[in-house]
Amino acid sequence: MIDWIITTFGLLHVVVQTVILIALFLIPLMLSVAYLTYAERKVIGAMQVRMGPNRVGFFGFSLWGLGQPIADAVKLMFKEIIIPTGANKFLFIIAPILSLAPALAAWAVIPFDEGVTFANINAGLLYVLAVTSIGVYGVIIAGWASNSKYALLGAMRSAAQIVAYEIAMGFALVGVLMAAGSLNLGEIVMAQDGHIGHWFVWPLLPLFVVYFISGVAETNRAPFDVAEGESEIVAGFHVEYSGMAFAVFFLAEYANMILIAALTSILFLGGWMSPLAGWDAATTLPYLGVLLDSGFHWLLIKIAFFLFCFLWLRATFPRYRYDQIMRLGWKVFIPITIVWIVVIGVAILAKLPPWWGA
Repeated sequence: MIDWIITTFGLLHVVVQTVILIALFLIPLMLSVAYLTYAERKVIGAMQVRMGPNRVGFFGFSLWGLGQPIADAVKLMFKEIIIPTGANKFLFIIAPILSLAPALAAWAVIPFDEGVTFANINAGLLYVLAVTSIGVYGVIIAGWASNSKYALLGAMRSAAQIVAYEIAMGFALVGVLMAAGSLNLGEIVMAQDGHIGHWFVWPLLPLFVVYFISGVAETNRAPFDVAEGESEIVAGFHVEYSGMAFAVFFLAEYANMILIAALTSILFLGGWMSPLAGWDAATTLPYLGVLLDSGFHWLLIKIAFFLFCFLWLRATFPRYRYDQIMRLGWKVFIPITIVWIVVIGVAILAKLPPWWGA
């Protein structure tokens, strides 16, 4: 009996500890998602010579409109969720969850610094690929369960697009796997240990470009947002959603953007590695040396840079036609990745320095 009580309390302690850790991670992530929408409106506003949100603040002060994401969240919380007549209610409600859950679950294996990760599993890269590919089911189910032709058309477009670019992303990840010799994300970062010249972005440059552009397409962001082509199919797969059900789809899109930015930073730009790593003259400076040395702040800077690129692309390029998007995925990206995998294989056999040779 005593052993059972000790075992039960031990398990309860582990569960409580895990829940607290997840909450400590999810709260900043959700805040990041909320304020990414604010950043998007301000950045695109600046690029188009507009003000962006600048009215809603806190305690009577506008504070550059920093209260706008909170106001949007509160508004959506109190809006009615309308389920269309003839819709499959269970699937209609579960579809947004199926879109958001993979975007959050993938963070379990993301290393934030050396030895700092929720689950340091050897097949981390495979786990990320498997989990993120589940998100397409949320889109398909949302389109089908809505009992709307517009929603179904948007879902089919999105599914075809995600499948096409998922293959290109998978081949790009094969190149990273070959270069690092490991599926563990922490070991992939450590394989890029050294200054900026040791990062995989240089030998894997075509794969880096393919991976990031495919990530933009995967998240249905402009200029690849044909699944939400307002002029053609209203709002695509989530046209019948309102209130918090719509907000969850919105959260999933922006959470996926942050995830793609984090993965691109880890796989190609050395994760938490400083571009000045190994340069003792910089990293040993008093006070400044701590900032110039490798650490979690470098990962945040790289993620912020790629998120800015997401916003920059949206403000710059018009929406592509659907056939152009499909051609780019199947006829351009996939052949490039296959050819470059062969090139990387030759480079590894030749022990090309500084990545695979002394």
